[in-house]
Amino acid sequence: MGILEVKNVNKRFGGLQALGDVNLDIQENTVHAIIGPNGAGKSTLLNCLIGKLEPDTGSVTFDGQPVLGRKPHEINQMGISRVFQTPEIFNDLTVMENVLIPCFAKRDGAFRMHAVGSVASESDVMETAEKMLSDVNMLAKKDVHSGALSRGDKRRLEMAMCLVQEPKLLLLDEPTAGMARADTNNTIELLKEIKASRDITMVIIEHDMHVVFSLAQRITVLAQGTPLVEDTPEKIKGHPKVKEAYLGEAAA
Repeated sequence: MGILEVKNVNKRFGGLQALGDVNLDIQENTVHAIIGPNGAGKSTLLNCLIGKLEPDTGSVTFDGQPVLGRKPHEINQMGISRVFQTPEIFNDLTVMENVLIPCFAKRDGAFRMHAVGSVASESDVMETAEKMLSDVNMLAKKDVHSGALSRGDKRRLEMAMCLVQEPKLLLLDEPTAGMARADTNNTIELLKEIKASRDITMVIIEHDMHVVFSLAQRITVLAQGTPLVEDTPEKIKGHPKVKEAYLGEAAA
């Protein structure tokens, strides 16, 4: 049994079958990529994984708990964080101010550190924020206005904002979209460092096969909302069904 389980998920938008009987069993502490051509259902599936979309049928469970029907803050409290295609940061705030926002949450009438649940002091919050920025090599830019950052640095900042919540599962929706190759390679190395230093499961939706084959341990290929094949990167390369999905070549 995996830490993230998708069972018989179906989703239609009017006459369009976006997802058809999708089943996934994603193992704990792995990096699992979901790939497929445009319109394959990748984003729809990701939105089901975070409870943003309710499938017509099927279930999604994380660490044995149902995901569907929960509010966004409840999803976060379960240990699930998401990185969007466009970095979701506050451009009018500094780097440090952005990271301070998710550092603590108000629960039980008091501000408590998000991760450890203890009543937060100002020094606790600052220490946590600085550690997260250090982990993503952004501490030197803590006073920089976030709107002035490069795309790559905005992604690093968003990673820090996610990691401060100590997620068990990090969902990444095309984390290198719109990046130059140098920033893409830096993001790959950052994700490798995050994975090496934490007990964390990552699910990556990505078009860039360089990113996928650099990071993933397992790959699921979607086409027209249905999983075609799931295997290791080595076996996915050159797989006839993958060629058919991407290139229109007949499968052997």
